[in-house]
Amino acid sequence: MKKIAEQIAEELKKAFAECGYEERFGMVTVSNRPDLCQYQCNGAMAAAKQYKKAPIMIANEIVEKCAGNPMFAKFEAVMPGFINITLANRFVSKALAGMAAEEKLGVSTGKPQTVIVDYGGANVAKPLHVGHLRSAVIGESVKRMKRFMGNKVIGDVHLGDWGLQMGLIIEELRDRKPELVYFDENYTGEYPAEAPFTISELEEIYPAASAKSKEDEAFKERAHRATVLLQSGNPAFTALWKHIMAVSLADLRKNYDNLNVHFDLWKGESDAQPYIPDMIEDLCSRGIAYESQGALVVDIAQESDTKELPPCIVRKSDGAAIYATSDLATILEREKLYQPDQYIYLADKRQELHFTQVFRTARKAGYVKPETRMDYIGFGTMNGKDGKPFKTRQGGVLRLEYLLKDVEDAVFERIQENRTVDEDEAHKTAKMIGLAAIKYGDLSNQAAKDYVFDVDRFASFEGNTGPYILYTMVRIKSILAKYQEQSGKTADTSALAAEEDRAYSASEVELMLAAARFADTIERAADELAPHKICQYIYELSNAFNSFYHENKILAQEDAAKQAQWIALISLVLRVLNVCIDLLGFEAPDRM
Repeated sequence: MKKIAEQIAEELKKAFAECGYEERFGMVTVSNRPDLCQYQCNGAMAAAKQYKKAPIMIANEIVEKCAGNPMFAKFEAVMPGFINITLANRFVSKALAGMAAEEKLGVSTGKPQTVIVDYGGANVAKPLHVGHLRSAVIGESVKRMKRFMGNKVIGDVHLGDWGLQMGLIIEELRDRKPELVYFDENYTGEYPAEAPFTISELEEIYPAASAKSKEDEAFKERAHRATVLLQSGNPAFTALWKHIMAVSLADLRKNYDNLNVHFDLWKGESDAQPYIPDMIEDLCSRGIAYESQGALVVDIAQESDTKELPPCIVRKSDGAAIYATSDLATILEREKLYQPDQYIYLADKRQELHFTQVFRTARKAGYVKPETRMDYIGFGTMNGKDGKPFKTRQGGVLRLEYLLKDVEDAVFERIQENRTVDEDEAHKTAKMIGLAAIKYGDLSNQAAKDYVFDVDRFASFEGNTGPYILYTMVRIKSILAKYQEQSGKTADTSALAAEEDRAYSASEVELMLAAARFADTIERAADELAPHKICQYIYELSNAFNSFYHENKILAQEDAAKQAQWIALISLVLRVLNVCIDLLGFEAPDRM
């Protein structure tokens, strides 16, 4: 199905061509002055330069050529040469009926591609905290958008599971439980199937070990040796590592599930290790990497750079691999297994240099095809009301599960004030609304920007918030349910295409046009990796619906045909909102 803007452009391109101009000047956009018109064409302004003619003269020619077209209610040229377009209401209604008849509501999906979304996941052996929120929430939305566009999307949590932290945990465990068989060099039997620690103990062990390593040089050296032994395949430490992974993953899965964030792959840095030796040899043998002050580096600077960029270090002077090494090896693994057309990485925006180095090295080495798209979404910080990174009242980093609970409790209190549902349903509803509050609060901001996390504002049922969007949807659900109860009928979206002439209120037209922008919004958001554009759109759509709702008595409307058309319209709006919030990673309750 062609979008409204495309259908208008077809008419204008034909008009420009018939008037002797290039048809490319017939492009249209949504008007930036909705008080004057709905769409606009600025092509006459551009054509004037090429054809040495006053733009208003060209605009008038196009207006004359399109006179009488039933698509337009108003089509006029205004100084100095703009073409203002207001559509016929029946044309918009029919366009919406066509949109409603399609599974993806008019979204053009294009040729499917394989896309890898790297969430830059958490380190194992640590609980998820607020610092992990943005990569999870933004990554999940981007993954869903790309998948909705018809692509094969592979989401990889990409855990930190292979660094010094493992050596620290192993040595701290040795100090606490020296009797464990993993520390008996003479032990030759099978290692236990059960982990020698719980998730609670593990989460306490790592920070204790990390603090100790800062004060105890001997302990730090032991941890380094343990890390080297693990990475060299030591059986005892490998068995411990597997226990650490199993216990951590069970807890991480539970917490990510509570965020409604899901991964196709649970890989980590360890999965890339087998690729590193051959990769280093390849980079050296082809002269791409060279030695500098004992380290192995790759020059990535380009003539077009506006600032000096340092080389990418692929191996430290002591022979150790670093994040860049692991990330490059991971690209080799992904190319071998999936041959992606696009990579999308999520990380704190302070990692920009790292990803520039990795991407350029991968291209220089020919590890990815020249046409492969490599995107980095660098996100800002989630701050408290003091403008500093979000902390607990005690100054510590807040666990993610506690943040979710705090917001859920705030929403539960709001629901209980109304006393419209029982306590059990109120808790379930509060969980859904709380998640919407958190995700919408995050995603409504442009990813690169820092933002203030304000529980009271995010949990509000009014304003630009997740709960407001859900409240709008619940209102529509209630109207549709009452309509079915009163009439015995369900919404019939074909009613949108009714031929009868009738008067349309301004709020109805605004709602129709807002619904019609769905496909353009989704396509642009998916291409630009910008969930905030969906948030902005559904806020505007919700406002348009609520204005329409307050100005029109839908259920009391006595004209059955008009009522059926209204019901069809709000049913389509609900469907649009459902798709959008699913792309953002949350869902709506039936009641609030």
